[in-house]
Amino acid sequence: MMKIGLISDTHGRFDPQFREFLKDCDEIWHAGDFGGGYNTAADIAAFKPLVGVVGNCDERGLMFDYPIHRFFEREGQRILMTHIGGYPGKYDYRALQLIQHYRPDIFVCGHSHILRVMRDEKLGMIVMNPGAAGVQGFHIIRTAIRFNISNLGISDLEVFNLEM
Repeated sequence: MMKIGLISDTHGRFDPQFREFLKDCDEIWHAGDFGGGYNTAADIAAFKPLVGVVGNCDERGLMFDYPIHRFFEREGQRILMTHIGGYPGKYDYRALQLIQHYRPDIFVCGHSHILRVMRDEKLGMIVMNPGAAGVQGFHIIRTAIRFNISNLGISDLEVFNLEM
C-alpha cells in the first residue's frame, strides 16, 4: 500500500499548508498546470517523488519530464493521467481515446479547477480531479487530496481545503 498526494493547477504556488497536508505521502501526483516553469515542478519533486503531466498553461519544455499523458501502475492499479480530461459522460475527446486505449482503473485529470472524485460505472474506473491548488482561476477554495492505493483500489481518501 502507498499513500498518494494528488494536486493540480498549482500555477506557480506550492504553499506550506499543502506541504503539511502531503508530508506523509509516499508520492505526489500532479495533473498539470505546474506554472512557474521548471521551478514549481522542481520544488515539488524536491519535496516528494513526483509523477506528473504537463498542462495547457505550462511551458512546452516541461514535456521532456512531464508528458501530455502518462500511463503507469501503482500497487496493481493502472493509472492514466492527463491534464484536460472531463468526467463521466463529458470526457474530452482526446481523453476518451486514451481511456479506451489504456482501460485504466483510475483516471486522473485536472484543468477544471473543480474537485471531483467519482466512479464511472460504464467504463469501470475511478475518475479523480483534485481541483486547483494555486490561486489563478475562478475557484474560491484551493484543494488537494490524499489517499491510500493498494491492489484493492483506493481507500481513506481525504480532502484538503485552503481558502484563497
